[in-house]
Amino acid sequence: MNIFDFTLMKQRNEKITMITCYDYTSARMLTGTPVDCLLVGDSVAMTMHGYKDTLSATIEMIALHTSAVCRGAGDKFIIADLPFLSYRKSLSENVTAAQMLMQAGAKAVKLENAAGNLELIRHLTESGIPVMGHLGLTMQLMHTLGGLKVQGKNQQAAERMKQDALALQEAGCFAVVLECIPNALATDITQSLLIPTIGIGAGPHTDGQVLVYQDLLGFNIDFKPKFVKSFHDGYAHVTNSIDEYVKAVRTGGFPSDEHCYKS
Repeated sequence: MNIFDFTLMKQRNEKITMITCYDYTSARMLTGTPVDCLLVGDSVAMTMHGYKDTLSATIEMIALHTSAVCRGAGDKFIIADLPFLSYRKSLSENVTAAQMLMQAGAKAVKLENAAGNLELIRHLTESGIPVMGHLGLTMQLMHTLGGLKVQGKNQQAAERMKQDALALQEAGCFAVVLECIPNALATDITQSLLIPTIGIGAGPHTDGQVLVYQDLLGFNIDFKPKFVKSFHDGYAHVTNSIDEYVKAVRTGGFPSDEHCYKS
């Protein structure tokens, strides 16, 4: 898959599937699935490192995880997040941050919001770095948004978001993530753009969907927002398997002869 396939899938009304991925082993498993693309998101700070939000993600952290994912992901299309403030500095520092992720193996970068970012997006795309946009609930602005809330609920906010989406398209983004916004607004934005939208908590009428790997597989038992659907009870299956291992060791059932070397 390449950036032009995203627009082709929108034109053909084929839904785009994206899953977050943060490590080599998960990437190896996802390589054997039909998922279209992988996102090394700044949610890695929470999911893999235990921080309370995404603000603790650093460019070094994202680059390290991107490199691991790329070694396991085969030819999957990989997008890497530019983390908090890594693209709000000087042009030189911003480009260096994007360069680190591309040289780690990403095929594109993602950044949040339009305001203040449009010139950078133009510069990056003109420099050979594809950019995915992100609007709605953008966690890097969680404190200025007043917390984790659905965005675009009133007419003024909805119109501003639609204009931001058009601005991201004009600046050169090849796709836009829409997070936690009303279904009707997501539909309106999707229909107004030539580039595809990928939703998370944005209803069924976006051009694609993204979920966090651990949410999709049911590993995050303490985090279940409205928009998440778990397709597997991963937590129970893993803990049950570990229970069986502990029992087998304690009862002498493991290791058996088939697991032993012969002289």
